[in-house]
Amino acid sequence: MGRVVHFEIHASDPEALVSFYSNLFGWTITKWEGPMDYWLISTGPPADRGIDGGLVKRHGGNAADGQPVNAFVCTIGVDSVQESLDKALALGGLVAVPIMPVPGVGQLCYAKDPDGNIFGMLQPDAVMPKE
Repeated sequence: MGRVVHFEIHASDPEALVSFYSNLFGWTITKWEGPMDYWLISTGPPADRGIDGGLVKRHGGNAADGQPVNAFVCTIGVDSVQESLDKALALGGLVAVPIMPVPGVGQLCYAKDPDGNIFGMLQPDAVMPKE
């Protein structure tokens, strides 16, 4: 079975989004020392359930130019979807889909970062078990 092992956020100006995601979710984002401009995203301790990712310069257009985005949307677990959405807005994000209940799952919303990338935020109804 194939599992998601890494995610990437594509941005017109990746360095501009470092502060947004670091402040919103507490992620640690560091510039990779490899041969290309790439930022490594640590979303939490290695022992915790979840995946890490990267931040890279967008190639082939801009999500904000009205072109459809052909990508997976990642959803981040949060303690309070309302507080997280408010914080995203204060950091320059926008609401893509308002907070809505998902019966038996939790409260879900979708937001856009300052570069137009869509991401979800989910406040689970109950604590999700670790694998």
